[in-house]
Amino acid sequence: MAIQLQQAIAVGTYILKQRLQGKKRFPLVLMLEPLFRCNLACPGCGKIQHPVEILKKHLTPEECFAAAEECGAPIVSIPGGEPLLHPQIDQIVKGLVARRKFVYLCTNGLLLEDKLHLFEPSVYLTFSVHLDGLKSTHDKCVNREGVFDIAVKAIKKAKSLGFRVTVNTTVFQGTDPKEMHSFFDFLESLKIDGIMISPGYSYEKAPAQDLFLKREQTKALFRQILQPWKSGKKRWNFNHNPLFLEFLMGEKDYDCTPWGSPCYSVLGWQKPCYLLGEGYYPTFKDLLENTDWEKYGHRSGNPKCADCMVHCGYEPTAAMDALNIENTGKAITSLFG
Repeated sequence: MAIQLQQAIAVGTYILKQRLQGKKRFPLVLMLEPLFRCNLACPGCGKIQHPVEILKKHLTPEECFAAAEECGAPIVSIPGGEPLLHPQIDQIVKGLVARRKFVYLCTNGLLLEDKLHLFEPSVYLTFSVHLDGLKSTHDKCVNREGVFDIAVKAIKKAKSLGFRVTVNTTVFQGTDPKEMHSFFDFLESLKIDGIMISPGYSYEKAPAQDLFLKREQTKALFRQILQPWKSGKKRWNFNHNPLFLEFLMGEKDYDCTPWGSPCYSVLGWQKPCYLLGEGYYPTFKDLLENTDWEKYGHRSGNPKCADCMVHCGYEPTAAMDALNIENTGKAITSLFG
């Protein structure tokens, strides 16, 4: 597995500390959205469908730092929109790194090569480049030709300068498992620092609703996609807890941990999670204490959660499970395997 040892130790220590303090609910990853603007209009994305007046807004660095301190999660993922459109994104990243947060700056790669001079390589900083497959598939997914080539060129440049780079892949209806196998092989040739993979969530405002998988379809498809990894024939470098991948294949039965990846944006703390837009709270404490968490997750019967198997809800569950005695050996082995 590609999760670096320093991050794994920090997260494990954090979880144990929260448990010793008797906390039942606590975050692992802050999903920090400093803006919603994007330079792409992907048909499977529901994050850019905000009114123009909202798309013009962005968080200040100070607001980002305050959210990170308020939340306390050891990892900060910066999605969007396209974060590299933010005029102060370098200051935001620098401030979070100075606070020893493990930052994953998510980008479609279009601006990455031109912006690399704004950042410094660090064990705390990873560029997470979004690629949904090989060239023709990815360009179709983002509805623009040439994006794949630009992103791959930026990945090569970032790696040559010493930056950590992972690739984030969303799986939709119609994904060809054999193409995914070739795609993973290609990513390995780029010497990236890990692959992140997750099924897409059916955002209500996403233009193409036929892209999204039902729960049993997700399990069947991921069994095909991950079979060479599971059997040991391929050693693809996934940036995931292996228990999460087993969940995607239907080998683990987890429920969602929606408070594990809270989302903060220009609108506030999103109710109840990164994927469902049911309003906003002014503080993280309000989100944690005033949300009726029993209404969310697959087992709740909430139709909006019925088919969701997305990493932001279920990877925190897998992380908690990894600290159970019977799974600790597997988790440690995966770090050094």
